[in-house]
Amino acid sequence: MVRGKTQMRRIENATSRQVTFSKRRNGLLKKAFELSVLCDAEVALIVFSPRGKLYEFASSSMHETIERYRRHRKDVRTDDAVTEQNMQHLQHEVAEMVEKIELLEVSKRKLMGESLGSCSTEELQEIERQLERSVSSIRARKMQVFQQQIEQLKEKEKILRAENAMLCEKYGLQPLQKSNEERENLLCVESSEKSDVETELFIGPPEGRIKRTPQK
Repeated sequence: MVRGKTQMRRIENATSRQVTFSKRRNGLLKKAFELSVLCDAEVALIVFSPRGKLYEFASSSMHETIERYRRHRKDVRTDDAVTEQNMQHLQHEVAEMVEKIELLEVSKRKLMGESLGSCSTEELQEIERQLERSVSSIRARKMQVFQQQIEQLKEKEKILRAENAMLCEKYGLQPLQKSNEERENLLCVESSEKSDVETELFIGPPEGRIKRTPQK
């Protein structure tokens, strides 16, 4: 059978209360002494009797232990104050970040063409300018990427042409035809040469065309 916990109450009888105080006080002082010796702990114990008589125990110096306790409590209060200030600062930063995120979300929706009903003419013009700047930056980056890819392909072509020339030389084969760029350059030269051959105007069929002399 499990016994319930007995509720602790003040001893009403003065004699019994004094006897209990003496026994418990001596036991408390003994335990404080044992704790200081067995565990090498700094212990200070202060007890006032119901009549105001002082009983104390200190493993070293009562005054030094009390001062150490006060310093500790002061440090704890300082740490608590610093922690509270840090918490308030963090809460303020969180509130600012939430506000910035909300503004960015609103701006994002407007740039996506949403929630424009409340925008004024000036706001719509500013959004349009932002989009134009974004498109310009995107196109510039796209052209840069294309140019980089073209340069990489040209370098790859040079490497392949060099490898092809080495293989042709090794096995006594004829090199491949000229590249498209070389053929285009050659066609441009030939076209330019042909344009310099006949520049005057002739009238009539090819076999009997008559040279027209410019009038003075």
